[in-house]
Amino acid sequence: MFHVNHPEPGAEIHYRDPFATAGADRSPARRLRGRLAAPVTLWTAGGGSAPLAGLTVSSTVLADGDPPRLLGLLDEESQLWEVLRESGRFAMVPLGPAHRQLADRFAGLMPAPGGPFNGADWQSTEYGPVLAEASGWAGCRLDDARPYGWAMLVEATVETVTISDAGDAGPLIHYRGRYRELGEPRGR
Repeated sequence: MFHVNHPEPGAEIHYRDPFATAGADRSPARRLRGRLAAPVTLWTAGGGSAPLAGLTVSSTVLADGDPPRLLGLLDEESQLWEVLRESGRFAMVPLGPAHRQLADRFAGLMPAPGGPFNGADWQSTEYGPVLAEASGWAGCRLDDARPYGWAMLVEATVETVTISDAGDAGPLIHYRGRYRELGEPRGR
């Protein structure tokens, strides 16, 4: 006789974020924001005697200038904001298509046994840990922060930029609640 074991209630695997607000209950502004493609970045801080912290951030703008500036919206209750506020420094790494699970771990959407930094190679910097395979990253100094909507608007000066074209597979993009990749060939 064939017997099927059913998981306990609440133990099934979800293919959508079980904590996400249902589409009909989202504000029109949030629904419109979901139609704006956004880069998926990882912001990290800490190291040495400070705890390591990181957060997936898609609300990011990098403005060229002298010096370059970085803006981002962070959850003010996140551990990253706590560590960043204390240290005054952080690293920003644009993520690529191979980093979907890493993005979910740092967003708190995927289990991270041993913590979100476990299972990847990291380079220690004075700004925070940087993914060793990153095609580029920025070391930033916190200049200002203030409540903005339901987030904290972080303004920073970019003090250093490291670029490596080796292994650059293009950006990971967040669009309408999902990760996407650019569909056109690179180099155009």
